[in-house]
Amino acid sequence: MLSRTADSLFWLSRYVERADNTARIIDAASRLVAMPIAYAGTSNEWESALAAAGALWSFQERHPTADRDAVIDFLAFSPDNPSSIRSCIETARHNARSVRGALTTEMWEAMNAAWLELKRYDGRAMDRTALNDFLSRVKEACLRFDGSAYRTMLRNDVYFFSRIGVYLERADNTARILDVKYHVLLPETVSVGGGLDYFQWASILRSVSALTAYRWVYRQSLKPWLIADLLVLNEQMPRSLASCYENLSAFLDELSIAYGRQGAAQRTARSIRTRLQNASISDIFQKKGLHEFLSEFIADNGRLGAAIAEQYLT
Repeated sequence: MLSRTADSLFWLSRYVERADNTARIIDAASRLVAMPIAYAGTSNEWESALAAAGALWSFQERHPTADRDAVIDFLAFSPDNPSSIRSCIETARHNARSVRGALTTEMWEAMNAAWLELKRYDGRAMDRTALNDFLSRVKEACLRFDGSAYRTMLRNDVYFFSRIGVYLERADNTARILDVKYHVLLPETVSVGGGLDYFQWASILRSVSALTAYRWVYRQSLKPWLIADLLVLNEQMPRSLASCYENLSAFLDELSIAYGRQGAAQRTARSIRTRLQNASISDIFQKKGLHEFLSEFIADNGRLGAAIAEQYLT
């Protein structure tokens, strides 16, 4: 496979996953803002949404305050934000067109339909109903594309590069959302485990579709260390860091078999997965701290992305 084809497949999947994640972040912020002040607290949930999406600094360069309409426009529609939902879908479609022959008919139709459908939203002063409809459409469109890839693609290098993009992006998104919880969402004057903390953690779980999974696994009220355990170390949870790296290691190993050699990408993924397998949530909280652990993970995840690019995409 040509490196430019692999690169387009990799980024096609990353941008679709990023669009889905951004929609979930906006939805979580919208839910918290709609709560009574006694539950929602005094923190700026729209600012936290920008931080979770990795767009806070670029937003602040263009806007003086993080109010609702400005944040929604920036995260969902702004051409000035390369990670906005609209920008992600447009870039994903561009990549899909460049590798049209490598995609199944169902994948192309799902991608093109998403682009055409989301074009009709302009984002100007969307009320809550319109916003919910838009976010639902985005999540459904991303799910259709992901499902069509899973159900129709041959299990070859085309599929492997596509899935590697999904799981690398998903790991970064989950880590960033968890990190923001401790440094933006929860005010310094509020103790962990209080009423405000409960609703914020619930919003985080909803944003990664894990609230029901938490109840199935732990069968008790929301506790920060158990939520972190689910989203960091539980390989049964599809959006957890451990699950993402289980899949990244497997698909990178498949590529090494297909191409007859291993490299830095395989070694890096294997090393990160081993650290996750050997970690315990008590050690993360007591010895290193969740923020420090997640910051290190995000940096390691970025290094894996660079190793993949150097080994396969350039």
